[in-house]
Amino acid sequence: MNRKILTLAVLLVAAPTMTSAASVYKWTDENGVTHFGDRQPTGQQSESVSIRTGKPSASNRQSPQEQVKALEEQEAEQAERQEESAVEEARRKQREANCETARSNLSILQRNSRIRVEEDGEQRYLSEEEIAEQRTKFEEIAEENCGAPSEE
Repeated sequence: MNRKILTLAVLLVAAPTMTSAASVYKWTDENGVTHFGDRQPTGQQSESVSIRTGKPSASNRQSPQEQVKALEEQEAEQAERQEESAVEEARRKQREANCETARSNLSILQRNSRIRVEEDGEQRYLSEEEIAEQRTKFEEIAEENCGAPSEE
């Protein structure tokens, strides 16, 4: 009994695939009954019928290898985007730190304080010209880093 059921199940599964490639003919017998068959009847007028199966066309399906390759490419692109965003985040943080340092130094320079520096183990005060140079330098750094990010 189980063997018969198994054979019937296999035939039912295989039948649509076998008939989808074959031609199907339609004809009406002398009693007015319409018949369909895979062979053209002899001695009767028949019409070829196109049939559609529920299968998608092969051009739309990807093989498992193609699906894996596409998935790997997507993951690689996503990892690259994340790496780029991490680099951009690091640049943004560095710009913020440079901006804060430049503003702090400008604030000190604008208080007209005497600025003491250490050179070769000796301390000395900056001259007015050196203070003006430092002010210009820190203004440029602040302008570069405190404004909108530049396009590279």
